[in-house]
Amino acid sequence: MKNRPLTLLSLLVALIFGASLFWSLPAQAADAPKEVRFAFLNGPRPWILGKVDGSFDKALGVPVKWVRFPSGPPALAALAAGEVDIVRVGSVPVTSSLTRGIPFKVIALSGVINTSEQLVARNSIKTIKDLEGHSVATVAGSTAHYALLAAFKVHGVDPKKVKLVNLNPTDQIAAWKRGDIDASYIWGPFWHDLAQEDGHILIGSGELNKDGYYLFNAYVVSDKFAQAYPDLVAKFLGAFQQTVDRYKADPDGSAAIIAKDLEQDVEGAKQTLAGLLYPSISDQLNPQWLGDGTTTANSNIAKSLGDQAAFLVEQNDLRARDVPKSFAPFIDVSYIKKAIGQ
Repeated sequence: MKNRPLTLLSLLVALIFGASLFWSLPAQAADAPKEVRFAFLNGPRPWILGKVDGSFDKALGVPVKWVRFPSGPPALAALAAGEVDIVRVGSVPVTSSLTRGIPFKVIALSGVINTSEQLVARNSIKTIKDLEGHSVATVAGSTAHYALLAAFKVHGVDPKKVKLVNLNPTDQIAAWKRGDIDASYIWGPFWHDLAQEDGHILIGSGELNKDGYYLFNAYVVSDKFAQAYPDLVAKFLGAFQQTVDRYKADPDGSAAIIAKDLEQDVEGAKQTLAGLLYPSISDQLNPQWLGDGTTTANSNIAKSLGDQAAFLVEQNDLRARDVPKSFAPFIDVSYIKKAIGQ
């Protein structure tokens, strides 16, 4: 019997059958990435414990590449460029980057800022109001920058009478020693270093809560990575919670391990670690923090992101028309739920 030529209809049937067979095949383990690229800043945090002992690698089943950045904005720029997958970053850079359309989601809080970021001034400067006529350093677009200007509002400081200087933390240390700056709003351990050299604390970020200013650090993940590897994102959060539990069980011992890894002063690390609040990832499903999805729109964190967007509009860093009506769509608590077995 002669072979019949393949008609267009029979070819289409064959293609559809082949495609359905392909998509019915189970996913292979080779779909996992070779590594997970995590961007972090140099401050002491509990998750450093998991970096030291490799527990993140064990939990995820793939190596974690630790990529250090001096501040949040360049870390989020790397996320936008596809150079990192997960970032631990402050809330102000998160707000700015989401408004500018960088595709990522807030998946959890890593810590709520209390005294881990503080305003340090020369001993000769007694009050926040006394900063008028002086040079004050901060990192532009950071949570510290937001807190500094919030402190100005609360204490009646005219920003036009203050010389603001944009410097990375390490450059602030050098500028302080040269006498180029008189104060700095910065995170630990840098505020600790400044306070030890003719400096004292004027205010910590937690003191601004009563005036409606909330600052926090968050974990964010690129949409592309989260969609491809949702289980890895959940495992990352589970591993993070374990490091928080370890820190709370032994704060002093944990601080020593963390300080050694970061090559920082142990006492400064202790103070910085103690200057953050660490709501558990399960507690974060409460509207006090992120909400459970149904309550997220009215959560304190969603509202805080909106407040910080308004701040950035005031600073001419964002256009009002670009700010979303709500930041709730950019908060995804499904990975927390997966991590805790909900």
